[in-house]
Amino acid sequence: MATTNFSGPVSSAGGFVGDVTLGSYTVATVPAAAGNTGRIIYVTDGAAGNPVVAYSNGTDWIRSDDSTLAIADS
Repeated sequence: MATTNFSGPVSSAGGFVGDVTLGSYTVATVPAAAGNTGRIIYVTDGAAGNPVVAYSNGTDWIRSDDSTLAIADS
């Protein structure tokens, strides 16, 4: 299967098939949660130093595994 890179928000009415690569950040480099509502990221050291997928609720980055803060004071 071919790889396609996109530079903006991507939506699909039919869903996605295959792998999706998330933007990868450390706690020190995550973007502000404000302005990124609904976006998901991979934080390499976000859950007590362990990798975690997080989503923005518009105020904070939230861990996808237990809905707690992924990055304090984001």
